[in-house]
Amino acid sequence: SLRPAPEESVNWDTTQHLFIEGENLEVLKLLYKAYFGRVKMIYIDPPYNTGNDFIYRDDYRQPRRAYLEKTGQIDAEGNVLTSNPEASGRYHSDWLTMMYPRLFLARQLLREDGVIWISIDDTEVSRLRLLCDEIFGEENFVATFIWEKRTTRENRRVFSFNHDFIVCYARNSELFQASRNLLPLSEEVLQRYSNPDNDPRGDWQSVSLNAQAGHATPAQFYTITTPGGRSVEPPSGRCWSVTEDRLQELIADNRVWFGPDGNNIPRLKVFLDEAREGLTPHTLWKADEVGTNDSAKKALLELFSETAVFDTPKPVALLKRIVQISTSDGDLVLDFFAGSSTTAQAALELNGDDGCNRVFVLIQLPESVAEDSVARKEGFETIADIGKERIRRIVAQMQVEREGQLPLDTRDTPEDLGFRVFKLAPSNFRQWEQPGEDADALAQQLTFFDRGLEEGADPQNVIYEVILKEGYPLTSRIETLPLEANLVYRITDTRREDPPSFYLCLDAEVHTASLDALPLDKMTVFICRDTALSDSQKVNLAAQCVLKVV
Repeated sequence: SLRPAPEESVNWDTTQHLFIEGENLEVLKLLYKAYFGRVKMIYIDPPYNTGNDFIYRDDYRQPRRAYLEKTGQIDAEGNVLTSNPEASGRYHSDWLTMMYPRLFLARQLLREDGVIWISIDDTEVSRLRLLCDEIFGEENFVATFIWEKRTTRENRRVFSFNHDFIVCYARNSELFQASRNLLPLSEEVLQRYSNPDNDPRGDWQSVSLNAQAGHATPAQFYTITTPGGRSVEPPSGRCWSVTEDRLQELIADNRVWFGPDGNNIPRLKVFLDEAREGLTPHTLWKADEVGTNDSAKKALLELFSETAVFDTPKPVALLKRIVQISTSDGDLVLDFFAGSSTTAQAALELNGDDGCNRVFVLIQLPESVAEDSVARKEGFETIADIGKERIRRIVAQMQVEREGQLPLDTRDTPEDLGFRVFKLAPSNFRQWEQPGEDADALAQQLTFFDRGLEEGADPQNVIYEVILKEGYPLTSRIETLPLEANLVYRITDTRREDPPSFYLCLDAEVHTASLDALPLDKMTVFICRDTALSDSQKVNLAAQCVLKVV
């Protein structure tokens, strides 16, 4: 289950953003029903298989033991965090085995036009491509982006490795391509536009009118006579990009530039108003565009008052570019290897820049930081603690910046500066434990299960576990109904235009007066303890509504 932690959250009652602390495979399973097909973009920065980084060891033969070890509920002698030496015969397969179920679930969570971005280095990029081809389909490969992660030269190795890769796959490549956004025009690009001929349509820049001749038609080879009387042919091995008839149409529309003296090779005029939609993203991302590991670390140092609490953050500008390309207003962004929560900062800042309301869901294993680390000395026990604190500090900064500012008129809803924290915890429902061949022990176990909930289960924890089981999001509205005889909750999925609801009562006994006061019909779900209803009440309720018991 996922236990709410309002005391660690910001603006719990109003925010839609989520930070979930726990082992990501278990969390993804819990989110599956509620978030199936709803995520527009996923970014993950999984552990690179360097031989020293941790590997999530998934023991499918002993799932409960593996779960307890990974969530720190029992003595983890087997260690969740373990090395993967290169000499191991399973060096690559261990890493791939860890990645496969997580990527498989990730695909199920994506919308049909959704996309996933995965940071990786040379060690596993080829195998990651093969893995993603199997899960997402080779036809849904979008691109492999090269990111310049450092600008300094590394002299300790044979070659200085200055880049990493970001592999991009779509749930459906055609639908993603139709929905992807262009990059905004930079100041550098805007400076290329001018209006030397005083065209009434405004500023423009010229682009080449010739192309490679390899696939040209005969109609693309001809001689052009410039306004100054010069005869011009395409350069060697090139052709004109348009036919002669089309060229004459463009000239008549004053869309061809022959230079200030009218004798240059013709170029096509592209007007600024026509290019306002933006720039097509390229696949080489330079450090001066999106930052480096070093610039990301410096930014984090500033945020944490010159304290190096995290060694390998990604630049916010890099994540902002990915989020900007992939999402629009109201879209859901997921990062299940959240690290220092760069994705959250990128989404929050981008929302502030363009007035959108993207929602993030971050998942991070509570991996312990080293005892002798600066982070531990600053009071951070886990990487999850660092990630949560980063979001708090970013939200606080943005709230200060918003003070005295007028709200954006373009917003349909207020800017969301907050996040809810949940933590992976044992289920509130009793778990079956095999009693062996002893008949008396089996009978006792069956009696034990007459009561579906664990003794002392916190009602708030139970509510959120039921919410996920019913396929409702963790941000559903929870209302306490004004009934005298029982405490009844109405849970509403506010993400839908016609929001559905269900009713939940966890009291030891449900009174008929309470049931009569509820607007129950054939489509309404009512959930309560199995022992809270008499047999006659169950019969009547089953005929009146959708009755579910725990």
